[in-house]
Amino acid sequence: MLPRTLLLATLVVLALPAVADVYRYVDANGQVQYTDRPQTLPAEKLDIESRRTDVVALNDRLEAERKRAEEADEARSNARTEADDAQAARQLTAKEKAEQCMQARERYGKYTSSHRLYEDLGNGQRRYLSDAELDAARDGARRAMEELCK
Repeated sequence: MLPRTLLLATLVVLALPAVADVYRYVDANGQVQYTDRPQTLPAEKLDIESRRTDVVALNDRLEAERKRAEEADEARSNARTEADDAQAARQLTAKEKAEQCMQARERYGKYTSSHRLYEDLGNGQRRYLSDAELDAARDGARRAMEELCK
């Protein structure tokens, strides 16, 4: 940043002695021209005021622009990071969804291939499902599989 500021300050200083009179004239094609060296006379000398460049104000403005650019770069970087995080979350969600789908398919496969399903009552005891309960369990497993495997 310092070399850029130094270069700009040097150019401003070199430009100060280059102040010259400005002339207005009409060329052979009828076009109005402005120059510091008129090709034809008479040329109208224009009263143009020039001001010296406030180097301190210029440096302050350049520093403010540099800060804004850095903040914009940081904001873009943060936005990319957030987008990357969201993408990773979507992939994780997709992975979890695929895993849940696989588990639902396995459960449905077991329910349809089993002749008897039971409910674990604890202490090693089981209660076998009735035919109506078995049909309801298979139907529920099928619906869950269809929902999870969309």
